[in-house]
Amino acid sequence: MPEPIIFDTDPGVDDAQAIAIALHHPDIELLGMTTTFGNVDVSTASHNALLLSELAGHQVPVAQGSAAPMVKPRHPAPAHIHGSNGLGDIALPAVQGRIDDRDAARFIVDTVDARPGEVTLVAVGPLGNLAAALQLDPTLIDRVKRVVVMGGSVREGGNVTPVAEANIFNDPHAAQRVLTAGWPLTLVGLDVTHRCVLTPGHMARIREGQGELGEVLAGSYAFYRDFYQEMLGIDGCCPHDSCALAWLMCPELFETARGHLTVATDGDAEGQTLFAPENRAYIEPRWSRTPLVDVCLDVDGEALVEWITRTLA
Repeated sequence: MPEPIIFDTDPGVDDAQAIAIALHHPDIELLGMTTTFGNVDVSTASHNALLLSELAGHQVPVAQGSAAPMVKPRHPAPAHIHGSNGLGDIALPAVQGRIDDRDAARFIVDTVDARPGEVTLVAVGPLGNLAAALQLDPTLIDRVKRVVVMGGSVREGGNVTPVAEANIFNDPHAAQRVLTAGWPLTLVGLDVTHRCVLTPGHMARIREGQGELGEVLAGSYAFYRDFYQEMLGIDGCCPHDSCALAWLMCPELFETARGHLTVATDGDAEGQTLFAPENRAYIEPRWSRTPLVDVCLDVDGEALVEWITRTLA
């Protein structure tokens, strides 16, 4: 049976690639998308989520959520990475649909309540919507099947500070709430996403296979690729958000470890994810005070990118 998911997103070039996978993979049932600020403002995120599903020929509920962090001031959206419209500043067709009347937190709670024990939450942006859903109904942790978060870093270091990954840094208080809630959770962070490069050859195959949606994926990819060439010297892009879906569909590609996560919420380490492996003794017990989770530490990057390409081509 297909895996029912809610996709929490801030599209975003790499989000768009992941959304295309969620819409097309035969073993994924996309129940809806919830949107957040992050790569773009939340209204643009909602517009892009609606647009991408329409281009794929689907009508998927889109519920709008967090417009700003829980506590800290919001940083400007990174238009130099994703474009001011989130999709590489390419021309986009008009959107026909409307966002759901419910906000993201209510949509999450209602959808999980309708199918207790079945729904996986895949979150690939700042984690305010999941934190708000927990605030709305703390017992949600007992009815969600699992949570997969694209964010954080254990060994790799950060991409927006020396130690912090963007999604966690953008709302560290929400991340601390979500990553320590006690539900079954897997963190898919920079330790694995930086091992994957979606090359122009891969994107050419995707463009050919996806029709009108493929044109948007390829056009936005070109903008994103320019950023990666300048910043990391690679010819392609890291398909961060698609890695979360890859873990869900083919976990055998990943090396994981079990342990305890915490998030630094202020100071120079703001947004850093701190991981203490299970059964490792430290000088103080506080490092093992949070619930056990799974963290991805390595991946077969070439196989993962080929999986993305086959799914979309």
